[in-house]
Amino acid sequence: MELLIDRYQRRINYLRVSVTDRCNLRCIYCMPPEGIKPLGHEDILRFEEIEEIVRYSIDWGIDKVRITGGEPLVRKGVVYLVEILANLKGVEDLSMTTNGILLRDYVRDLKNAGLQRINISLDSLDANKFHRITKVGRLSLVLDGIEEALKRGLEPVKINVVVMKGINDDEVLDFAKMSLDRPLHIRFIEYMPFCDRKGAKLIAKTQKSSFEFVPTSIIRERLRELGELIPAEVRGAGPAKSFRFEKSLGTIGFITPMSEHFCATCNRLRLTADGKLYPCLFSDYGIDIKTLLRTGAGYREIKELFEEALKNKPEKHFIKGNDQVMSKIGG
Repeated sequence: MELLIDRYQRRINYLRVSVTDRCNLRCIYCMPPEGIKPLGHEDILRFEEIEEIVRYSIDWGIDKVRITGGEPLVRKGVVYLVEILANLKGVEDLSMTTNGILLRDYVRDLKNAGLQRINISLDSLDANKFHRITKVGRLSLVLDGIEEALKRGLEPVKINVVVMKGINDDEVLDFAKMSLDRPLHIRFIEYMPFCDRKGAKLIAKTQKSSFEFVPTSIIRERLRELGELIPAEVRGAGPAKSFRFEKSLGTIGFITPMSEHFCATCNRLRLTADGKLYPCLFSDYGIDIKTLLRTGAGYREIKELFEEALKNKPEKHFIKGNDQVMSKIGG
């Protein structure tokens, strides 16, 4: 097996696959309020193309695959794709990130198809505030999806919370309490400002407002009210540092892209819905795999593109100077 090793001796074994750029929400930190112009049908990777890329990458050491979007559950036939990837020998960890709006109706089929675990993006437990953040979402649908995921045995069920000063930072304790009596894994994520090349905050500019990240140190200080945080292990924790409260059924995780970079241990590449391979979430450098694949390229040619991505994977991210929109690259 030829492992994927980048210039900084990081082994890459994790591929995030965005299956659509479309989303049924308009979250204020993720997408401009008017949305984005969706890709045409022919611009999106077909399932058989995704399968081919993933199948090749398994030979190079990829054993962890996450399905993302946009919102992956709006992609017609996504359960079929889950089944395809779950049956590929070598995929040891198959997961999905979703906003949860459609999850309740999909959980049973996703589980039966072979999905192992799920991450649910949720930034408020207050129905009115949730609607303000997402513009169009109903909180009750997400909460129903979480309960169904627990019921159907997806493990672990993680809740991703982007903490924003003045917007939802007053709900930190409410989210943390969810881990006490249920096996939910709450992950607090520092807000990451996506910027253009001049450093202007794209989302803040389009929303005609601005907000700031809340350092994890402040979040941890607030959580002391619930007790001492004890180091914990969680399957597929990725960049999160995980803890739990004594006797809690779930855990608390902290993801710190702003206050404490975790780039030294980054093990991932990102495949966008339109078939570009990105070495970093904050990279402007995307390698077009789709065009080559559709002109008859095979194993060797695709391997060369993966190697090119490795050569261009930065030692650490540079948030300023990037003009990606979060919803298009899969978070």
